Amino acid sequence: MKITVAGVQKEVADGLTVAQLIVDEKVETPQYVTVTINDDFVENGTFEKTVLKDGDSVEFLYFMGGGQ
Repeated sequence: MKITVAGVQKEVADGLTVAQLIVDEKVETPQYVTVTINDDFVENGTFEKTVLKDGDSVEFLYFMGGGQ
């Protein structure tokens, strides 16, 4: 199946979960990443159960704090 990850279309196996995609994409500091699928936020504790579908668009977001 085809999905889009960070604007790049990729061919992936059927049944791919968000958790496995994070591993496959070598996401840095996965414990701090927020994931959206088709602009909807995915709850952090559901990555293992969330299965991607053909045509999904996935983004990895990092919220940074800082400043004074």
